[in-house]
Formats: sequence, C-alpha cells, structure tokens
Amino acid sequence: QVQLVESGGGLVQPGGSLRLSCATSGFGFSRYTMRWYCQAPGKERELVAAISSPNEYTNYPDSVKGRFTISRDNAKKTVYLQMISLKPEDTAVYYCNAWGGAASYNYWGQGTQVTVSS
Repeated sequence: QVQLVESGGGLVQPGGSLRLSCATSGFGFSRYTMRWYCQAPGKERELVAAISSPNEYTNYPDSVKGRFTISRDNAKKTVYLQMISLKPEDTAVYYCNAWGGAASYNYWGQGTQVTVSS
C-alpha cells in the first residue's frame, strides 16, 4: 500500500522558517522524482520544488528560489522541504508527490497546512 505522510506544517510568523517532511512507503522511493506542491484557497495546485533521483537535481519556481530547499533521504524514504524567510503569500496546503514517470505511478500525500501570519 502506497503511503505518503506529510508533517511539519503549522503557524509561523512572516520571516520565519519551517521544515516539512514526507515519509513514504509502499513504492520504490529511490526511483521516483519527488515534488512538493502548494495550493492556496481558490487557487490551483502549483509546484514549489522537485528533486530527481539518483542525481538529486533540484528545480524551483522563481517565487521560492533561494528560500525553499528540497532534499531527500533514500535510506529513510523521506523527502524534506526547508522553508525560510516565509511570506504570508506562502500560506497554503503543501502536498508531497511521487512521480514515477507515468500516471499510474503518480502518488500524493494528504497535505499539511502552512500558515504564515503575524
């Protein structure tokens, strides 16, 4: 059974930091590209970070470049998202995604809420 379980979300003040984790099981983690998406109320889900395997190439949109860092631990089957200098516009539900190269190998977590507010 495939599982992706996000954790680490919460309420943080502007300028603060959070580290999200996504613990996975049930699929070949080391062979998958792992991604983090965010979805704010009334908006489409959008990609905020991606990391390939095994070369660990990373990719970020300009909106988070320099503030967000994605990393992975293949031994622990876990992907992380370190977020610094958080802004109110980063407020969203953050989802972990595992992409195995085809629609039938595309898995999602349940999401974790990040709220940036004073």
